[in-house]
Amino acid sequence: MGITTKAALLNKAYDIFLVERNLECGPDEVIVKNHLIGICGSDKTFYRGQMPPQTAEFRQKPEFPFRLGHESGGTVVEVGAKVREYKVGDQVIAFGWNNNLAEYFKAKEWELQAVPEGLDPDLAALGEPVSCAMYSGMNSGVQLGDTVVVMGGGFAGQIIAQCAKQKGAEKVIVVDVLEGKLDLAKKLGADIVINSTQQDAAQLIAELTKGQGADVVVEVAGSQESINMCTKVLRHNGKFVWYSWITQPVTLDISRWHDDGIEFINTCLVHHSWRERFVWTPKTLRPVLQGLIDIKSLITHEFKLEQISKAFDLVDKDDTAIKVILRP
Repeated sequence: MGITTKAALLNKAYDIFLVERNLECGPDEVIVKNHLIGICGSDKTFYRGQMPPQTAEFRQKPEFPFRLGHESGGTVVEVGAKVREYKVGDQVIAFGWNNNLAEYFKAKEWELQAVPEGLDPDLAALGEPVSCAMYSGMNSGVQLGDTVVVMGGGFAGQIIAQCAKQKGAEKVIVVDVLEGKLDLAKKLGADIVINSTQQDAAQLIAELTKGQGADVVVEVAGSQESINMCTKVLRHNGKFVWYSWITQPVTLDISRWHDDGIEFINTCLVHHSWRERFVWTPKTLRPVLQGLIDIKSLITHEFKLEQISKAFDLVDKDDTAIKVILRP
């Protein structure tokens, strides 16, 4: 049958607009009408022209022009003859890079996930970034009584900090460079917030831990400075949790990694196999459905899809924006 949709095209750095695309539903494909779309930190990186090397994650080459978007969810409107998991009318979460910054997108069955019954449609449409952050928090190795440092107070960092507190951390410390993000972290349950442009974060963390260092650090800021700070403030045999996607080479101080027996945990759900994702996503969204984690406070800006260039301009220039969404 086919559907014509307006979809984002990133023509070159800082040049994004909507074009018309015709989506033909193949025998093993599903077409979804979006409820809303989120802008990911990786989308901002691409928008700025920083294309990463080709990886297994990309179904299109990471080069211009680039069909952007992956955070979304909505209602199934067409299914191929070989599709068995979904039917028209089902509510689904996107887990694929399928030009999701659009009114409609198409995907393979394995790139979708059923929405848990009762989950708010706005939160369901953000199910991919929410589940990824929740997976990180739930698999971070945080134990009752731990001191946890979350390096970065963006969307994922705020979720991971809440999750660490729910898991029984005695102290959750959020480090960022923006007061607005730190104020929100405090409001959402962080015990201590540190503005690293105004305070010596390493010294403060050393004082708070009586010189021992944090039990767990979570790297969510995505910079060379953040990784090295995590290394510096972690205790002997502590847990270093990776979350950020860093697309450019960095220089790291790795002596402590060996000498102090640091344990590394890679916690990005979406980069594990889709079979693992099928198992984990319902578990990661259950605390959200139960109201244990506040997601709505993290949605800071909303635009219509037609305002896509304005939305990306804001994301590029306003670092206080946490989650910017677009509605078709």
